[in-house]
Amino acid sequence: MKSSFALTIITTLVLSIICYILVSVLAINLDAASAIAIGVILGALPSILMKNQNSVSAGAESNDDLQTLYVGNLPYRANEKAIAELFNDFGKVNSVRLMKDRRTGKRKGYGFVEIENGAAKKAIAALNDTEFQERTLKVRMAKDKAES
Repeated sequence: MKSSFALTIITTLVLSIICYILVSVLAINLDAASAIAIGVILGALPSILMKNQNSVSAGAESNDDLQTLYVGNLPYRANEKAIAELFNDFGKVNSVRLMKDRRTGKRKGYGFVEIENGAAKKAIAALNDTEFQERTLKVRMAKDKAES
């Protein structure tokens, strides 16, 4: 967010300076304030267009196509790759996040898997209360952060 804002400011300043220089070189009868104002307006246009483009592309990769699953009672030795392979049988896995203790860095025994929306229910039905590396998994839909 901050880098986007900084990019907008830099773009606006550069285009303001370019506009001022063009007005000076082309000998257009505009005062300096008007030239800078035109540059600011022109500088704002690309940032508005980039913002709209980003929101369109974000909409294309919407989270509506993904479902987050809670996976509990994981073995402490399990890693992201092993969990992804386990869930890949049911649909495309977008990400795996295994929770760790901030202080020690050791895994806590639970995590979250982002999987295709249609595959989530299949994965829950197939993997909940099944054994994985000598532990009985608990798999269910993850709650939103606001719910916890």
